[in-house]
Parts: sequence; C-alpha cells; structure tokens
Amino acid sequence: MNEPAALPAAMTTTLRHADFVESIAAALQYISYYHPADYIAHLARAYEREESPAARDAIAQILTNSRMCAEGRRPICQDTGIVNVFLKIGMDVRFADFPGSVEDAVNEGVRRGYLNPDNVLRASVLDDPIFARRNTRDNTPAVVNVELVPGSTVDVIVAAKGGGSENKSKVAMLNPSDDLVDWVLKTVPSMGAGWCPPGMLGIGVGGTAEKAALLAKQSLMDDIDMHELLQRGPANRLEELRIELYEKVNALGIGAQGLGGLTTVLDVKIRTYPTHAASKPVAMIPNCAATRHAHFVLDGSGPAYLEPPSLDLWPNVHWAPDYNKSRQVDLDTLTPAEVASWQPGQTLLLSGKLLTGRDAAHKRIQDMLAKGETLPVSFTNRVIYYVGPVDPVRDEVVGPAGPTTATRMDKFTRMMLEKTGLIAMVGKSERGPVAIEAIRDNRSAYLMAVGGAAYLVSKAIKAARVVAFADLGMEAIYEFEVKDMPVTVAVDATGSSVHTTGPREWQARIGKIPVAVA
Repeated sequence: MNEPAALPAAMTTTLRHADFVESIAAALQYISYYHPADYIAHLARAYEREESPAARDAIAQILTNSRMCAEGRRPICQDTGIVNVFLKIGMDVRFADFPGSVEDAVNEGVRRGYLNPDNVLRASVLDDPIFARRNTRDNTPAVVNVELVPGSTVDVIVAAKGGGSENKSKVAMLNPSDDLVDWVLKTVPSMGAGWCPPGMLGIGVGGTAEKAALLAKQSLMDDIDMHELLQRGPANRLEELRIELYEKVNALGIGAQGLGGLTTVLDVKIRTYPTHAASKPVAMIPNCAATRHAHFVLDGSGPAYLEPPSLDLWPNVHWAPDYNKSRQVDLDTLTPAEVASWQPGQTLLLSGKLLTGRDAAHKRIQDMLAKGETLPVSFTNRVIYYVGPVDPVRDEVVGPAGPTTATRMDKFTRMMLEKTGLIAMVGKSERGPVAIEAIRDNRSAYLMAVGGAAYLVSKAIKAARVVAFADLGMEAIYEFEVKDMPVTVAVDATGSSVHTTGPREWQARIGKIPVAVA
C-alpha cells in the first residue's frame, strides 16, 4: 500500500517583539501629523466648491492646519485619540520573543508612540470609566481587534479616534422593514457638529449590535473614493446606496463645523454582515476632520515604516487672520456690555489673557462652590476656553490646543455665568437648549473655534501656565496669553445660534429634501 505524499511544510514567519512594538509606535506618530492623502484630496475639492463663507473659512483653517502639521510634525488635533488596532494574524506566524500577549505588545507600542519626546501626544485615556477615571498618562490601553487568517504575515491597521467624533456614534436595532436611509437622515441632524464635519460616515448593517458597530468602525479604515465613484457610476446596489446617502446627507445643509454649507460628509462607507431574520442591527460612526489611520504589513523582515506624503498633495490654501472683516477684542478690558454687542456669525480675533477649563475642572468648580470654598482663580469678567492642550515640545509654549465639544459643559453653564462672574465661553460645535437659555438670561455669548485646526490655533497662544487643578493633567485650568485667536460668535446675548440658522439657510438653498426631525 502506497503511503500518501507528504504535504509541504508551511512557510513560517518569525516576528520579533521589538519590530512589532516599533511599527505600532512609528505608525501612531505618523498618523498624528499626516492626514491620509485621500482625505486631503477630497477636502480640497470641497473647499473649491463651497459657497458658504463661514464653512469655506473653516475648511481653509483645517487645510492650513493640516499642512502645518505635516511640515512641523505635530498633532493635527489636540485630541490625539484612543488607539484602535485591527490585526489580521496569519496562522503561520510565530511570535518569537514576546514577553506577554500580542495585546501587551500593542500597548507597549502605544506607550512609546505617545511618549515620544520629539512629538509628545496627549494622554486622554482614563482607567476605571465609572468611578476614579484616572488618566493612565500614556494613552494605554488600546482597543485591539484580532482575526486569525491563513498566511504568514500580520496585517495591521492603526487608528486614533478622537472623543468628539466617537461620542456621536449611534447604534440602533431596526425592524427588518425599517428603511436605512430614513434612519440615517433622521439621526445625522441629532448628532450635532461635535464630530467636526466635514468627515466620513461609517455604517455597519447586520450581525448583532456589537458586530454592526465593528463593521461601522472598520469601514472608516477604507480609502475615501466618493469622487471616483461619482465619476464612474455605481457598480452595484451598495454603491448606489452610498451615493444616495452622500447626496442626501449633504443636502441637510449642516456643513463644515455645523455652520451651514454644501459639504457635511466627504464619503459614506457601508459594510454588511448576515443577520437574524427578526433583526436589522445598524451602527453609524463618524470620522472627524482629524481622520487618522494607517495600514502596514509585517513579514518578519523588520519594523514597518510608512512613507511620508509629498507636500505637493496639499492645495495652495494658507489661512490668515482677516483684519478687515474681523473685530479685534481685548480680553483684558472686556466688559459684559461689549459681549452683549456681538452679533451671530461675527468673526473675532481675541487677544489678552484667556482661561481654560473642561469637564473635570467644571465638576470640581461645582463641588467647591457647593461647599462654600473659594475658587483658586477668579473668573470675573473673564472668558473660558474649553480645551485640553497637548504638552509643548522644543520652543513651544503649548502644544496643539484646539477646542473640545462645548455641549459637554452645557449643564455647568448657568452655574459658571451666575456664580463665578464668567462672561463668555469658547469651544466647538453647537450649544444645547439649557446652555442657550443660560447665555440669553445672562446676556453672555458663546464663541466657536474650528475643530480640526489645533496646531493653527496654538500659534495664537504666546504664553501658557497652569493656574489651578494641576493634578488633572491636560484638564487643568491654564491661563493662555493669546494674540489674534480666531473665533466666530456662535450664540449671541439674545440666544440666537448660528448652528441653527446656518444649516437651516443652507438646507433651504440646496432644497433637495425636507427637514429631517430626530
């Protein structure tokens, strides 16, 4: 009896721990300051066709910021994200000298990437999400997804997802007969502008609730190709659906930074998976103006390094303050009467001393006031900036320092205006009804800085020092000395909000679909 022929031995790749860690760290540095080329190309096209002056100015700031970051190798956004890593591990890969798990190695790469002294990235991850919420100080741990696949390589996608866009994620269990387009058009307006449009929408449909969310997140790793898709036309029903959603979401008129305009999304991605007959799980996750992800393959030959993009990819857009159209404001002599005179949509250039504070600082202020304690800094006739800056390097006084989502501070707004002497606030995105009512009652104002322009904004900061709550790290209260910091009056003393009037105006102009009600 003949013996069966022996099967050929599988080709085994040996992957070294040091190469894996170095590749993760290098990729995180890379995506902190380089936008993907496809994003820049599509954003440049959006800039060229944008007709809304406010939206066009915001896109100009984002494009200018992007080029500055590529040249200076500093973060695109002060929120350098929570790290997502997607691994497809070939079953013929051998992990030779890993002292712990693959996930441990990912976290070592994150640690080294975020603590790189040449480009320190902001630590935003808190351990114990319910109670202590202590900063881990090195942005670990990452969120790691692993697939075992045939082959002898490790396919790696690294992404850094900002909180402003991640917080706008939506998951729904639709009925099988429910229409996906209707759900998207109802849901997108409810997301506000905290996700910093223009960006992408990733949509996952099918599986179970958690599978739909994973599909949505994975779809954001795909190249932006809507321009090419529109040129060649759809090849299947899924591409037809992508185009329909792209056109109808943009017809909502939300626009860049929610100010109203022609472009809200640059692309819509959809991934599907089989699901139960009784179910239609749907997830939608946006990617913001600081979209950050990279792809590389490890084959055992050493660490992977990504090729820097050519600066020729960036359009010839160089935003600068417009002294003819913007009102110059001296923060050191600012009065409530002057604040009350500002008009919705008016652009201002702020100079002088500016306080900062965000979630943790506001909560601590609230607790101190409740106990009758004296605050460590006076807010009387001052303006607060909602920001958590990146630590400085080299000759910087502060690292990238763009605004955080203002709606998270809505519940503290009345307290701050009525009990501390604060007279105005700076952040990004819209304010909710509770905050707008407090602003109107106190004849205050809310000013909007552009999310996605953190490095550009930081150049207006000439000095910075911590004045309170140093233990909160990036959430401490700073005092910035600013010169011509660009902002827009988003809510005036009467309670008029440009995040309401702008999209309404541009939706009417576009006029393709009715107002979607959440």
